[in-house]
Amino acid sequence: MNRHFQDTLYYLKRAGETARKGVSEELAPVEKRVRGLTGREREPEPGRVEAVRERVAGEANAAVGDVREAVGRRRSRDTGSQ
Repeated sequence: MNRHFQDTLYYLKRAGETARKGVSEELAPVEKRVRGLTGREREPEPGRVEAVRERVAGEANAAVGDVREAVGRRRSRDTGSQ
């Protein structure tokens, strides 16, 4: 295949991908409204960020619980010796 045809094919593919993304962005609000009216809401799929956020929140809650227990033990020990 001639180099010009290869370049043309490449740019046609890029133009098609860009056009598809543009149409998707333009129609997203309409799709959301139609789904809301018909009761067919799309469930959001948890992404990587949400998964990490949930894991970190769980670890933070566990750490807070450990600290509260330690503080409680320390307070009971301090008030018991007075």
